[in-house]
This record gives sequence, C-alpha cells and structure tokens, in this order.
Amino acid sequence: MSLSKNNNIFSVSSLNQSVANLLEEEFSWIWVEGEISNLALPASGHIYFSLKDRSAQVSCAMFKGRNRTLKFQPENGNQVLVRAKVSLYQPRGNYQLIVDRMEEAGDGALRRQFEQLKAKLADEGLFDEDNKLDIPELPGSIAIITSKTGAAVHDVLSVIERRFPSIPVKLFPVPVQGKEAAPAICNAINLIGENVAAGEISCDVILLVRGGGSLEDLWSFNEESVARAIFDCPVPIVSGVGHEVDVTIADFVADVRAATPTAAAETVTPDQTSWLQSFDYYQQRLQQLTSDKIERLQEKARWLHQRLQTQHPANQIRQSKLRIKELSGRLMRHSQTILNIKQSKLAMCYAKFNAQSPDLLIKQNIQRTEFLSTRLQTATLNLLTNKKSQLSNVARTLNVMSPLHTLERGYSITLDKEGAAILSVKQIKTDDTIETRLHNGRFISRVESCIETEK
Repeated sequence: MSLSKNNNIFSVSSLNQSVANLLEEEFSWIWVEGEISNLALPASGHIYFSLKDRSAQVSCAMFKGRNRTLKFQPENGNQVLVRAKVSLYQPRGNYQLIVDRMEEAGDGALRRQFEQLKAKLADEGLFDEDNKLDIPELPGSIAIITSKTGAAVHDVLSVIERRFPSIPVKLFPVPVQGKEAAPAICNAINLIGENVAAGEISCDVILLVRGGGSLEDLWSFNEESVARAIFDCPVPIVSGVGHEVDVTIADFVADVRAATPTAAAETVTPDQTSWLQSFDYYQQRLQQLTSDKIERLQEKARWLHQRLQTQHPANQIRQSKLRIKELSGRLMRHSQTILNIKQSKLAMCYAKFNAQSPDLLIKQNIQRTEFLSTRLQTATLNLLTNKKSQLSNVARTLNVMSPLHTLERGYSITLDKEGAAILSVKQIKTDDTIETRLHNGRFISRVESCIETEK
C-alpha cells in the first residue's frame, strides 16, 4: 500500500500536539524527586533546570509567579521534591515538567503524606465553607491554645492588650512540636468545647497558634486527629500557625485562617480606638438626637400651651364679642349702603316720573305746537314770497322771449300751408298759399314771385 493512501499520517506539529494532549490527560499533578542540574536564572525571573537521578534526567521550568513561594535558593546539586505537570515543548518536541512547587527532598515524605490527608479530608467535606462558624465581632472571652513559653503567646497577648484589653483571655498551654503535641492540642480543643457546651466556662472564640518552623516542626498541626477535633468543636476556631507561606491541615479545617499568630489575634479583636471613636460618634449623635427631640417636644408644648390659651372659654367669649362687634359694624355699614342705593334709585324714579307727567307733556306739546305753527306760518310766507318773486321773474323772461311780444313791436310770422314757419325763400315757390300772423290777427297771401336776397 502506498503512503498517499495511509490516513494515519501526522505532520510534525499535529504529532507534537497529540503527544502533548496525551501527556496532559494521563498525568495530572505529580511529585518527582531528583537532583538539580543545568540551573538557569534569567532576568525574566523564571527558573529553568534539569532534574536527574543516576540513569535519567528531565527538563523543568518553574515560572516567575510560582517561584516566589520558594523557601530556599535552588542550586546545582540540590536534592529536591517538585510538584509538577507533564507537558511537551512542541517547537522542539521535548517533554518537560512545569513545576508548581519545590521543596528540599528531606520533606518529601511528609509532603506526600500532607497531600494525601488533605485530599481525604476535602473529600469528606471538612474544608467546606458551609461547615464553618462565624467569628463574633466582639467576643466575650478568648481561649488561646499554644505553648506558654513560645513567642506566639506573647505576640497574641500583646495584640489583645493593645487592641481591646477588656476582653478576658484564658490560656490553655500545650506543646506545639513533637509526639505529644497533637494529643495535647486535641485534648485542649475537646476540653473547651465540652465545658462551653456544659455552661461551665464562657468562650466565644479559640485561637490555635504557634510560630514558624519547618514542615516537620509544624507537623502536629497536620495530624488527622487535630483536624477532626477542630471540625467537631462547637466554638469557632481561628488558626494562626507559622508564617504567611506556611499552610497546615489545621488552616483548612479552621473556621478562619490567619497568616500569623499576630494576624489571628487581630482577626478576633476589634480595634478599641475605632470602637472608642464610634462610641464618641454615637454618643454625640445620641446627644444631638436627644437634644433635637427635647427641643421638638418643648416646641410642641409651647404650641399646645398657646393653643390651650387660645381655646380658653374667656378667650373664646372675648373673641366672640369682638367678632359680634365686627359683624354688627359690617351689618350697619352694609345696611346704610343698601339704604343709600335705594334712596338714590327712588330719587331717580321720582325725577323720571315727573319728567313723564301728562300735564307737563301737554304743556310741552302745546308750546311745541305753537312754536311749530309759528315756524310754519313764517316758512309759508317766505315760500310764497319766494315763489311770487320767482314767478314774476319767469313771467318777465317769458314775456321778453314770447313771439307775441315780438309781434307787438311790428314783426310778423309767415307760415306755409303745413303751418311751419318760413325761414327762407327756398321753402316756398310761386303760387304757394302762405299765412302771415300779426299781433292782432292774420291774413292769407299767394306768392307771386320768390326773390332771394344776395348775401
């Protein structure tokens, strides 16, 4: 079969990718022990090295974000225990370990035991947040479980003395290192829980603290018995074991984990300065509110007193009298105003009545008739005179223009047989009969000849 027909041919990139996926799926987080060699510390802050034993080696990388948790300075030749994931550097096809944690090899067995117990208790729910108790804001009393000779107890007491010295503190001294430490810690926790449940002692919170140390030094706080005692305790527990980078099983089970004993003490004690400032503020606020309340009540009392005085029967009678007097005055003024208006209307009606009296109207009509009669006579005479004058003028004009007046002066008018005035000899001819009118008669003539005068 030819290679071109083989469907399982990988490119180099796809092969490396598939191998990387297989490695990451097959291996989760693993612990590997070996010797450091080829150590490189570039300026980027990452750490590159090889981890080897007698017969093999593997490349490792620990990136900047994780190497800050290192508790020692790695060097070539160190025997170490690393927690890592298996990966493949695909550009070169080399598999490598991506390191998450590095410890010196002496702690390796304890670290594996720590991780196994941590996983077991986590599966049982001992770390669940739902199982954790609330820490009181101001505890009535505090129990401290620690060594009575260690620095931790002095740090805790100093913090409590500084922050809130009035809180009662009871120390339950226990060894915090060695074989006797874990049983003693369990006994102290159980003793406090039983006495609190029985009402024999008062304790609102427990501080489980000790100073820093190696994993082996802190191992009593990684015992399963201690973890279960913490989980079963009815009193909330704050753990403050070691330094900030130290983490124990007790930290996971405790209701609150503090980085150090000092931090644990600060967690359970309020700052008295802040509380005193709050008290001062609330006191001033209460005084202000009380003063405001008193002032409002006094103002209300004054108002009620004034209202009582206002509603006193004597005051009401006096107010009623003043009101009656005011209303009486208003009634008199209103009545006088109405009377004046009525009198004015009556006077107007009387004057109007007198103006419309029959005797007065008859007298006025007689006077008007006489006046009009006089005017009519005068106008008639004037009109007659004017008409006579006009008639005389017209008569004179007519007389002047009348044909009879012309005839009286010796003139005559000649008419043809049709009665029309003859104004030209061209209107007649020989043998025509014509009529001539004079001022006192007429005569009939016959034309013998027509002679036209030259112009």
